[in-house]
This record gives sequence, structure tokens and C-alpha cells, in this order.
Amino acid sequence: MSYLETTKNLYKEAALSPDVGLCCTTNPIWELPGLKIPKIMQEMNYGCGSTVHARDLTNNPKILYVGVGGGMELLQFSYFSRQQKGVIGVDVVEEMLEASKTNFKEAEVKNDWFKSEFVDLRKGDALNLPVEDNSIDVAAQNCLFNIFKEEDLKKAISEMYRVLKSHGRLVMSDPTCEQVMNDTLRSDERLRALCLSGSLPINEYVKMLTDAGFGTIEIRARKPYRILDPKNYPTDELIYIESIEVAAIKDPMPKDGPCVFTGKAAIYFGEEEYFDDGKGHTLLKNQPLAVCDKTAKLLAELRRNDIFISESTFHYDGGGCC
Repeated sequence: MSYLETTKNLYKEAALSPDVGLCCTTNPIWELPGLKIPKIMQEMNYGCGSTVHARDLTNNPKILYVGVGGGMELLQFSYFSRQQKGVIGVDVVEEMLEASKTNFKEAEVKNDWFKSEFVDLRKGDALNLPVEDNSIDVAAQNCLFNIFKEEDLKKAISEMYRVLKSHGRLVMSDPTCEQVMNDTLRSDERLRALCLSGSLPINEYVKMLTDAGFGTIEIRARKPYRILDPKNYPTDELIYIESIEVAAIKDPMPKDGPCVFTGKAAIYFGEEEYFDDGKGHTLLKNQPLAVCDKTAKLLAELRRNDIFISESTFHYDGGGCC
């Protein structure tokens, strides 16, 4: 049995018998004005963060969500795209699709604005999406891509890139880990399916996205997630796992490489009213400006004593240098 089959079976069980303790269901439930999320959807919230951000969802976007869970994020996306089949939900697990259909009926009772027809549920594989090229404004996945091994992850990311329109965005939440995991952990199919042993370091995760062609990367949040300890897992040391929320934007790749925002800022505090580096970056006096890592490096190389560059906060909420 392949690790993908193990994953499919685990989430088939989770669809038939919701497991509140499975995977990542301690994640807080974010609600919006006028939105009521059925309890069953909350119990089936198998994610490690949120992929629903209002700034991504203006002007009735066409949305794709891969790995539907109990339908909670599909319902939240529908809040911003109230049109027939405005949101596409794709899952390889038939039982999860059926559970979402049932949950949508309850959501209709609780939300007078919601109709099940807003969501187009499709059985399909993240490695072969049943979606047309260049047809999606916002694509999303929550705690799915970390399950994939390297070659499958490359394929899943390339599929998302394929279906996105130019300047469309892929919004993701996944566990990450900066420590080295041993081979026993890495090869444990159930731990991988539970979103634990497939976690990559952030730099490797980002490189997968930029290698696929995404020209802009935004790391929006970085939060504590899990501990793997020697008493409960096959490891000799404590392993700390975090979750990150990331947006990868299908912008053209700049000639000097991608713009990766990790929450750095530049502050100019010199004698003039502003500083202009002549390369499109203007710093107003004593006004923090979000800068991508590439711009931060260029500014630091000027070795000025009147520009401060902050460390990465791994929290970026828009605006800035590029």
C-alpha cells in the first residue's frame, strides 16, 4: 500500500466518523459577520491554519479548494463568492465529498444567504486537478501539501500553478519543521498522513513554490503546532513543528529572482525627508516599509548608518517595496 492510499483510508475513516482529535482540529474557528458554521463542520476542521483572507477575495473571485474536509472553508469562501459554482472543491475521498454535501444542507438552514449550488464538488486528485488551465483566481489547500513526498509535492504545486490565472494566488497553510527528522519518522505513512512527518523547513517549502514559477511569496503567519517527543514517537530528541500560512502569487518571475516576504521591514532615520535607492524603493523618514528579503539584502549591502533592517517576523500583511 502506498502512502497516498494510507492517507486516503485515514480520511475516509475521518469522513465516516468525525474525529475531533485528528490531525489539526485544535485550530481556532474564525467566523464572519452573518456566517454561522455548523458544529459538524467545526468537528471536521482538519486544517492547521486558515486560508480564508478577505483581501484575497474581492470582486467575486473563482475559487478552488483542494482537500475539502467537512466543507468549512468551502462555506467561508462561498461567503465571498455568492454565485453558482463560484467555489470548486476537489477531494480524492468520495466519503469526504458526501459528508460535505450533507453538511452544506445544514449550513443552508443556519445561513439564509448560502446555497449548496455555490459550491461545485468534484472528485479528483491534487496531482491531476479536474480544472481548466488559467481559470482560477484563488486556489487554496490546508494541511494537505505537507503530506506529499518530494516528487508528488512538485506535481501538486505545478497543478495549482497551471489552473491559476495570471496574478492569481495560491493560499496555503501547512506544518513546517526546521529540525532534521530521522528516516523512521519520514517513512511512517500514518504520521505523514497526520500532517507530522512530512513537514519541510520553510526555505525548502518556499523554494518548491518559486521553482514552480511563482514570482511573489508572502509568509503571512508562523505559529506553534506540535511536539514529537521520545515517549510517543520514534525519535531521540524533541522535535518542534510549526505551521505557516503562505500565499504564492502567479506574478512574472523578476529577472533578479522572486520576491519573498518574510516580515522584514526597513526604517530610514537620516537627515533627509526620504531615501530613494534609485531602484524603485523609497523610504520615508521614520516610516517602516515592508521589504522582501531580496530588497532587505540590497539595502543592507549599502552599509548606511541611517537605515535599519528588521529581522524576519514571518508575519506579512501586505504593502511594501515591490
